[in-house]
Amino acid sequence: GVESSESTVRIGSIMALPAVLAALGENPDSVLAEAGFDIRLFDNPDNRVSFNARGKLLAHCVAKTGCKNLGLMIGQKSGLNSLGLIGLLMKQATTVGTALNCLRRYFHLHVRGATVTLESDGSSAVLCYTAYQSSANAGEQVGDGAVAILFNILRELCGPGWKPIEVRFARPIDDDIHPYRSFFKAPLLFGCTQNAVVFDGKWLNHRMPVCDP
Repeated sequence: GVESSESTVRIGSIMALPAVLAALGENPDSVLAEAGFDIRLFDNPDNRVSFNARGKLLAHCVAKTGCKNLGLMIGQKSGLNSLGLIGLLMKQATTVGTALNCLRRYFHLHVRGATVTLESDGSSAVLCYTAYQSSANAGEQVGDGAVAILFNILRELCGPGWKPIEVRFARPIDDDIHPYRSFFKAPLLFGCTQNAVVFDGKWLNHRMPVCDP
């Protein structure tokens, strides 16, 4: 990988974890403590942990809860607000395309160890999340969460009329994909080369409802 010890993430990337643990009937304080984390880490979304530490924490939580779509559940509760200053900047952009280029350009401030890319051929656009390191610990959970966050960001930027063309996951297909179907309500592809959301390229020129350049 390009990154190693310098790979860190804002805790804002998994800010919803305590709430998700509670919803699954677990005590967030004790589950985090078992994994060597203090719940107070979640007091400030700008607090940082290493890329590997986040993976170990998610893996522990999956083992503890038995919930294989934990990453998806965390991502479902996250969007522009989880990005801190980047999210605020994106909300002030003139068009969706400008906002997404802000995300691409400044994503390293949110996560060091992964990138967001935006590709468009005019007819369709692909917003993709790629981790530099495979994150042996909970890589699938991180990927699921990232795709859900990208989906929520696009829905926030474009409004209720937006729908994806398809949603791609690098992870292999799960035994139960109902949680994915009910959330994304779009064609799903598993075992892909990327974690990405594909949508109509016309949305890149969509004017943002409130912009302050």
